[in-house]
Amino acid sequence: MSLPRVLTVAGSDSGGGAGIQADLKTMLALGVHGMSVLTAVTAQNSVGVQGAWELPVAAVRAQYRSVVDDIGVDAVKTGMLASAELVETVAELLAGTDAPVVVDPVGISKHGDPLLAASALDSVRTELLPLATVATPNLDEVAQLTGVRVESEADLRRAAAAVLSYGPTWVLIKGGHLPGEAVDLLTDGTEELLLRAPRHDNRHTHGTGCTLASAIASQLAKGQSVPEAVTAAKEYVTGAIAAGFALGAGIGPVDHGWALRTPAGPGTPAA
Repeated sequence: MSLPRVLTVAGSDSGGGAGIQADLKTMLALGVHGMSVLTAVTAQNSVGVQGAWELPVAAVRAQYRSVVDDIGVDAVKTGMLASAELVETVAELLAGTDAPVVVDPVGISKHGDPLLAASALDSVRTELLPLATVATPNLDEVAQLTGVRVESEADLRRAAAAVLSYGPTWVLIKGGHLPGEAVDLLTDGTEELLLRAPRHDNRHTHGTGCTLASAIASQLAKGQSVPEAVTAAKEYVTGAIAAGFALGAGIGPVDHGWALRTPAGPGTPAA
């Protein structure tokens, strides 16, 4: 049996709810082989990020080449790339890789801690986003990258156009921070898909963005189209949010393994 191969290029979350740890759990749950390139180490728990240390560019490059040159990849997902130098290095590596790329332009942690240097924003716009098959910014990241502030569902299309102007093939504007239903807009500038899900009364949502981007990459690696992959990933992450659990004194993680314990699988949130 040969499993689809998905590579995450991201930072580590020592608390296990987001970052590389969330990515690999998601990939396991969705039936693909997960691999990793570590870009940073964080001291992180349920109440915040206490410290972050970038890995040297040479270490990031060596990890990437080690995996891609021997094992190969069917999709790549990027997460925390803290500096302009890291963004530019990863963009260079991605440009030489023939696989769909999901870019999660991580800028701020769930707890409000900055994870991207201001000096790296231009590199994300000009080097990384043009390589994205799908970019998955949340509303704070949209504002950080484009200056567009989304106050209601009516603003989603304007936000998507602003992100698409930097060159990704598709953009998924995540509207989870808006009141009401959790609604996201997926578009390539021509085709549009509004994805709605019920809002679960659960504050334990740490790792949601990492999980969604990794789920999209996993489905793309299986050969799904972008709309199919994003729809399936949204179902998976909605179930993970519904099953999110308390851990530590603050915001707990989503439950990456919910679908493995639910006979109906993704699309049916755990009780």
